[in-house]
Amino acid sequence: MKTLLISTLTFLSLSTLAGNVDLTKSQFTWTGTKVTGEHTGELKLKSAELKFGEKNLIQSGDLVIDINSLTVTDLSGEWATKFLNHMKSDDFFNVEKFPEAKLVVKKDTGSKISGVLTIKGKSNPVEFNYKKNGNSYEGTLTFDRTKFDMIYGSGSFFKNLGDKAIHNEVNLKFKLVVKK
Repeated sequence: MKTLLISTLTFLSLSTLAGNVDLTKSQFTWTGTKVTGEHTGELKLKSAELKFGEKNLIQSGDLVIDINSLTVTDLSGEWATKFLNHMKSDDFFNVEKFPEAKLVVKKDTGSKISGVLTIKGKSNPVEFNYKKNGNSYEGTLTFDRTKFDMIYGSGSFFKNLGDKAIHNEVNLKFKLVVKK
């Protein structure tokens, strides 16, 4: 009976253990490309909660990204300000109306996460690979911005853009650090 009780308590603690994500050590770097080059920058998490199950796999998770924290790292001065204002406008993230994006983790295979990404009130399924490195999860989530109502400069929607075309895929490289 004692063994059964200990086994039950161990299972319950594993299935309900909430991982505390270190918001200051976690890093998110985005890259958007266009015909003539690319832009890069960073984003910060507003909040994050992970729950772990058997084999220490992520059972579920909610990550809220603060879109207001969007930065650009390859431009400076007036050009950086203009670029960020445009990224935060209706053409892209519409930060005034949608200040947050959210990733809900649905499944973890040990190397691949499946979930739902919500940006600008639009939700779409995503899958991405990761590697666990100590207490951090590292990888790149790639999403199609046009599925989230960001069609500005997309060759899929506008013709004759030439070298002004912006690619639809956005890469979000991440390092998610869980407190031990």
